Amino acid sequence: MTKGDTTENDALKCILKGIDPAWRANANLYVALHTADPGEAGTQLTNEGTVYTNYARQPIVKATGWTDAGSEFSNAALIQFPVCGASGATITHVSIGTLETGAGQILYSGELSAPLSVALNIQPQFAIGALKVQED
Repeated sequence: MTKGDTTENDALKCILKGIDPAWRANANLYVALHTADPGEAGTQLTNEGTVYTNYARQPIVKATGWTDAGSEFSNAALIQFPVCGASGATITHVSIGTLETGAGQILYSGELSAPLSVALNIQPQFAIGALKVQED
């Protein structure tokens, strides 16, 4: 996964100038699904829209939601999105961002290993350890 442009700048300011990013104190981060690459300059809304009927971003508690494997972090619990209602979509990307709704800052984003076709009664999910984040 890659960092968003704003997050790259936040990391540099934190490391080099000791300035904490505003989102650092947030208790949760939010996983979003996208129908195309949100890009490093995008927000959580970029190519997200409503994605599918009943869709909602999923929270991850920062304090307990990640497993640290040294150079890689992964989700410590199952991440389940709501079951798709009437209208579906093809999901190609995932992001981890700062807000539950709206144009939150993308911290990391990446392409799924294969597109996921979400249709009526399909429930997208990431099994424990399936969502991996590491620095390049």
